[in-house]
Amino acid sequence: MRHVERVVVLALDGVYPFELGIPSRIFGAADGRYEVVTCTADGRPVRTNADFSVTVDHGPEALRTADTVVIAPIDPWSVTAELPDEVRAALALIRPDARILSICTGAFVLAAAGLLEGHRATTHWRLADLFRSMYPHVPLDADVLFVDDDTVLTSAGAASGVDACLHIVRKDHGSELANKVARRCVVPPLRDGGQAQYIEQPVPEPTATSTAATRAWALAHLGDPLTLTDLAGHARMSLRTFARRFNDEVGMSPGRWLIQQRVFRARHLLESSDLSVDQIAGEVGFATGTSLRQHLHAAIGVSPLAYRRTFQATR
Repeated sequence: MRHVERVVVLALDGVYPFELGIPSRIFGAADGRYEVVTCTADGRPVRTNADFSVTVDHGPEALRTADTVVIAPIDPWSVTAELPDEVRAALALIRPDARILSICTGAFVLAAAGLLEGHRATTHWRLADLFRSMYPHVPLDADVLFVDDDTVLTSAGAASGVDACLHIVRKDHGSELANKVARRCVVPPLRDGGQAQYIEQPVPEPTATSTAATRAWALAHLGDPLTLTDLAGHARMSLRTFARRFNDEVGMSPGRWLIQQRVFRARHLLESSDLSVDQIAGEVGFATGTSLRQHLHAAIGVSPLAYRRTFQATR
């Protein structure tokens, strides 16, 4: 029988209703691969940061049964360095081998419980300075949508919880199912860039040209040996203007973005085709199979053959 991953979502006082529902919505659309239940730290209803409270069917004992635990975010005003006793006791019930995901301010809860020791993390960019002041020993990257650090994942604000949950589906079952889930939920299967594109900054000049059309063109020509000059030429901008505009819109350099997209396309081909590693490298624009191996290992820590064995077996 196919294993069904049990996902337990912990709702704390001050929880954000939107983010609380993300795990059920995303994992619930994954063809029965996940079971999602919601609990509170003491089994009682919790107030949200909106004008209503929520009542759930499970208490903290559900955390003992979790393969994956999701810590839903709480209102920043509820963030404290010391956790309430019932919350700390509830978190202590999580099995050592369970995977843990926090959304937005949920990272503060994990840090306060000592669950981010030895892990990199992220949280909402507006709270990055507060997080660093409270937990200076936790390496924080406020420029990304989520961080996957082995069995502990942290995500940034609001909709980045969608990105992180889709990432888990992709990691567990491959991009084909993750893309299907994304279509069902009418969300992008993989968003470009990181939080940098959402950080408040001066509004661009009215005459500024977007790089969106050039990004779409590049995705249609990933197999070509694209250079920064090619991209800037397509956008009809100088190299400097294009690089600056691209980074403002996407949150990373054009070169890094191209590599990210090529690796993503290569992963899909490894899962869905019988092409050789060298053939896939050519299809996605890497000069050699060796180059593909290096970039894939840097991105996800495995070789193309190991990745293919895992996800073709899953299929």
